[in-house]
Amino acid sequence: MSGFFSSAVRTARPLATARQQVSENPMDSKDKIHHIAVSEISPDPAQVRKIFNMDELRALSTSIAEFGILSPLLVRRVEKGYQLIAGERRLRAAIMAGFTHVPCIINRADEEKSAYMALVENLQRQDLDFFEEAAGLARLISLYGATQEEAARRIGKSQSAVANKLRLLRLDRACMERIREAGLSERHARALLRLDSHAVPHALDHIIRYNLSVVETERYINGLTKPSQGRKVTFRHTLFRDVRLFINTVTNALDTVRQGGIDAEMKQEEENGRIVLTITLPKT
Repeated sequence: MSGFFSSAVRTARPLATARQQVSENPMDSKDKIHHIAVSEISPDPAQVRKIFNMDELRALSTSIAEFGILSPLLVRRVEKGYQLIAGERRLRAAIMAGFTHVPCIINRADEEKSAYMALVENLQRQDLDFFEEAAGLARLISLYGATQEEAARRIGKSQSAVANKLRLLRLDRACMERIREAGLSERHARALLRLDSHAVPHALDHIIRYNLSVVETERYINGLTKPSQGRKVTFRHTLFRDVRLFINTVTNALDTVRQGGIDAEMKQEEENGRIVLTITLPKT
């Protein structure tokens, strides 16, 4: 029993009706709904989802407190109670709402099949973190011998979408965490994949520092990946929407200059309500 589940159970209020008790023989019918004590349910150790948004859990908990759990959880029997196959968010929210029993359907699947079912069920959801989804797809393919085509069919996506998700795993764990913390999108992450791994941290610093949009990020990455030789940096006829875009453009130009072997530096300061940019270049 995980610490989260066990600690929450102690503060849960008891349910009043007899219908919320477990059946005498919970395996007596395949699709029968049984009200099982949350203290008897252990989490799925192979759960794909690692991040649970507390604001969303609280909102779900409020809904469950008012309307109940409309979709039963899926569990399987184990040596000590039950193991969750699907429904961890509902279980956590129900515990937050004070429920001591939750409606469940007991599945007869063995450990391997239940783990496979839980993985597919999670991947079919739309609210997974894109890195979690990529890791889940990789697990589905590696552990269960699924092809990319089969994995795509199982979760209702195209094979190319699955391939693009899997490519995200080329980023190292530190970069993934920074992308999450900065609230960047999957398209930001995919743009970074065009760079050599050693160049990603510097580019990510720049994207986060200047709060680049997806379009600005792709433009910035284009500047880093195209050969600098023979390119001219010009600002004529450029329509700058705001100061930030101008600074981004100057910074991109300097990155291009650095790739050409010139040690260029830029210092940014605020002075009397103005932004002062100081660019330093070597004479030779």
